[in-house]
Amino acid sequence: MPNAKVLSEKKAIVEALAERFQNASAGVFVDYRGITVAEDTALRRELVQSGVEYSVVKNTLTRFALDKAGLSGLDDVLSGTTSLATSAGDPIAPIRIVNDYAKKLGDRFNIKAAFMDGKVLAASDIEEIAALPSKDALYAKVLGTMLAPITSLAVCLGQILEQKGGSVESAEPAAE
Repeated sequence: MPNAKVLSEKKAIVEALAERFQNASAGVFVDYRGITVAEDTALRRELVQSGVEYSVVKNTLTRFALDKAGLSGLDDVLSGTTSLATSAGDPIAPIRIVNDYAKKLGDRFNIKAAFMDGKVLAASDIEEIAALPSKDALYAKVLGTMLAPITSLAVCLGQILEQKGGSVESAEPAAE
């Protein structure tokens, strides 16, 4: 029988992991065997900058936390070295960053599985999601699309004004 203190610490870890799974919009399980400290540090730095929580996890405790959080279908990936990247904000960030590193580092860094909004993703879904731009880039595209008609109107009005013999600078004092 394990020590009561050790058991309570493990229960606290399971509770924290279960809460992390419930609050996460997306997460990725990774086999990190064979990466160097410098590569791991660079990965962690990029993940932190994107608001992604990354840590090495114990497989058995993670299995209990997954059951508690209601995520099923991930038990078979919980063997060997396992780390977890989760994000409560941008759901694309952990998948995109980890997938980029998996491509860079080859067989030394592999994605075991991923989940998004409580559902386990297939390998093809992981690739598709990783190809998407970040949330901020998507916002910029939408904003650019919304501003395009207004910008075009301003350019057209400026050209009409120049054709009539005026200029934008001379029109401003006349308006005053």
